[in-house]
Amino acid sequence: MDQPAPQTIRLSDYRPANFLVERVHLTFKLEPDATRVTAKVRFTRNPDAPAGTLDLELNGKELTRVSARIDGTDVPQNAISTGDETLTVAADHVPQDGFDWECVTELDPKSNQSLEGLYMSNGMYCTQCEAEGFRKITYYPDRPDVMAPFTVRIEGDAPVLLSNGNPVDSGDGWAEWHDPWPKPAYLFALVAGDLVSVDDTFTTASGREVALKIYVRPGDEDRCDYAMDALKRSMRWDEEVYGREYDLDLFMIVAVDDFNMGAMENKGLNIFNSKYVLASPETATDTDYELIEGIIAHEYFHNWTGNRITCRDWFQLCLKEGLTVYRDQQFSGDMRSHAVKRISDVVQLRARQFREDAGPLAHPVRPDAYIEINNFYTATVYEKGAEVIGMLHRLVGDDGYRKALDLYFNQHDGQACTIEDWIQVFEDATGRDLSQFALWYHQAGTPELDVTDSYADGRYTLTFRQTVPPTPGQPDKKPMVIPIAYGFLGASGAEIGEPGLFEMTEAEQSLTVELPEKPVPSLLRGFSAPVILKRETDNAERAFLMAHDTDSFNKWEAARDFARDLIKRKVIDNAPFDPAYAEAARAILTDDRLDPAFRAFALSLPSEDALSMAIAADGHAADPDAIFRARDALDLHLAEALAADLERVGEAMQIDGPYSPDAQAAGKRALAARTLSLRTQLDSSAGAAQSAFLSADNMTEQLSALSILVRFGRGGRALDSFYEKWKGDRLVVDKWFSVQATATPPEDVVGVVQRLTDHADFDWKNPNRLRSLIGAFALANPVGFHRADGSGYALLADWLLKLDPVNPQTAARLSSAFETWRRYDEGRQSKILSQLQRIADTPNLSRDMTEKVTRMLDA
Repeated sequence: MDQPAPQTIRLSDYRPANFLVERVHLTFKLEPDATRVTAKVRFTRNPDAPAGTLDLELNGKELTRVSARIDGTDVPQNAISTGDETLTVAADHVPQDGFDWECVTELDPKSNQSLEGLYMSNGMYCTQCEAEGFRKITYYPDRPDVMAPFTVRIEGDAPVLLSNGNPVDSGDGWAEWHDPWPKPAYLFALVAGDLVSVDDTFTTASGREVALKIYVRPGDEDRCDYAMDALKRSMRWDEEVYGREYDLDLFMIVAVDDFNMGAMENKGLNIFNSKYVLASPETATDTDYELIEGIIAHEYFHNWTGNRITCRDWFQLCLKEGLTVYRDQQFSGDMRSHAVKRISDVVQLRARQFREDAGPLAHPVRPDAYIEINNFYTATVYEKGAEVIGMLHRLVGDDGYRKALDLYFNQHDGQACTIEDWIQVFEDATGRDLSQFALWYHQAGTPELDVTDSYADGRYTLTFRQTVPPTPGQPDKKPMVIPIAYGFLGASGAEIGEPGLFEMTEAEQSLTVELPEKPVPSLLRGFSAPVILKRETDNAERAFLMAHDTDSFNKWEAARDFARDLIKRKVIDNAPFDPAYAEAARAILTDDRLDPAFRAFALSLPSEDALSMAIAADGHAADPDAIFRARDALDLHLAEALAADLERVGEAMQIDGPYSPDAQAAGKRALAARTLSLRTQLDSSAGAAQSAFLSADNMTEQLSALSILVRFGRGGRALDSFYEKWKGDRLVVDKWFSVQATATPPEDVVGVVQRLTDHADFDWKNPNRLRSLIGAFALANPVGFHRADGSGYALLADWLLKLDPVNPQTAARLSSAFETWRRYDEGRQSKILSQLQRIADTPNLSRDMTEKVTRMLDA
């Protein structure tokens, strides 16, 4: 790293802006390589700023400044000083009571491949300003606590010219927009291009009619119906559940092919990665439909939790993201199945956030320092942030939660807030002292909860001991507030005693209840806190809970824990599999009273990554090859034990009639796919999978069959025919790349991925395409990525170094594939560290990558 060490930004250094913004008027004269932006900004003195005369401090990056004026007079060059991302006008040239700033900048959107600021995607102008992309458009206080209404004039030859808010006027080659709601610069959006709209309307609870428009490229219009339906359901749900009504006359979504994120909540003009908008039964899977529904809802919900109320600074990012994730999880549960949704959310939490908490990139839900804010759009901020909201909801109850949220919206509408503001409204609404609970925002790491029990004289006692492991920069932790939902099962399998919620606040604490017999405890029901539960148990108890627990989450958890421990013992001691697991699995498979989606989850084995984490946590070096073999062996064992039932259950899940993305139909397809995968373990010809691939009339069934064929080495012809059929559809071709990166047998996958990088359709500058191949390989194929020879590590490092100068944000996020290096044997550790050092030694490494690699090496 030849450049100077990047500056660390600290929460403790926060200070208010010297000047606030009263209004903004932007004029864009669009040209692919020479767009001119004229910014007219009315500044006023910030009453919270320090006394005395103050400089005007603005942000700007990679801009050509054409002119700068204050109150119509050119600012002398000697009054302006610039840094890499700053422009400062000396105080003696700044009227302290208020002034008009006018600045003309020139940009090159065609050459902007970082996909931040104003850039071009296949001939379409597009913006992405969160977190700090607006500074690539004009000089401005690019910070979330400076909010103002925007008026935008766009001049260009594109047929469609869009920005935030409501349309004001338009003519040949121009359009003007006005957003009356004050917003920070990160919520600014502009789109211009050859687009068509799919239109609808929504009538709010107060009777206002809102125009809805989804803009897509010509030819994609027929794949917007589900997104539009999800939007309308989201709007109604937010009115009914949170009392939040939409506040503009128009709501727009634009689908963009080149986008670093999933979507962006810009006020009134949400910009989406096209994969989270476009869907048809032939091209989208059930998972795609579910993601479209959830992400549409997430971005719409941001209108209140993120836009109307935003975060004071980027350290408060979890305030808008954790809360909005929690809201979209509630919505999806209401639309589908709360039990299945909860399991799905926890699977993702453990796969992404627990992994993060256990490694060198661990950080609190609200971090206290960063070098590059883009590196903190993490599972900890989003998913763990949502878990913290869920715990708070559970602790204060439905009524307390609604009172607190109403107070939050009423008190803070139009403000930029902090976590302290959030906690305070709950204290005010419920009268609770939440100072200890706030540790969830400040302490990194996943708490571990050790549990022992005893029974004597009709009294059953559970003793809980909590520890929060040390994490980088936080060696010592205080006890957390942990809500533990519980229930008890008697020997007959029936519930005994009253289920309840135990609020743990100390390092060690006990719960005693009177019961007629020693129960089997069902602890942490609904995964009531994001902790690791440790309790000595046995296979008989797990099988009992699989059969009898009335809590769907814990019923699934028992199956997962049973399978996890069987695989661990196979890896560590080559222990035989307990046949009780397969018998308990048979009971779930054949129980038609259970939701098919739940049965599919319960019959699925823990991921290789989850298994390596569990093995490392027990003090053993994780061996990816041994884990892969043991997991495969349990899958075969399960298939052999369930052989008599698999075909019958799979056939019972077949659906007559046209495809529907609803939860019931999706659950049937998921269970059918799991039974097909197990059946293929017993069929060397993969005949059933071949037939399923050829007969599938929807992408869900076709892609699941293709994945099975590739996994069992039978994918050649199917891959060729799939590509020939879909080579004109960019989103389906992403799936074609991904299935090869994730399902190809480990001995072949590095070579396959390497060859695919030379494929004519591999556009590494497109984030979706890069993630579908390189990201899928590194993050979703542990046995292939962690090859003992280090070839997987070298492949990823090569691409990170190629991508970093072009799109550092995406490159840095992919580098997190290396964060688990401490789990493995010395040989693999050495090879990962050598690649990290190779990256670190590269001249002119981005700030994004520098921060991530340095943190991993420092561990």
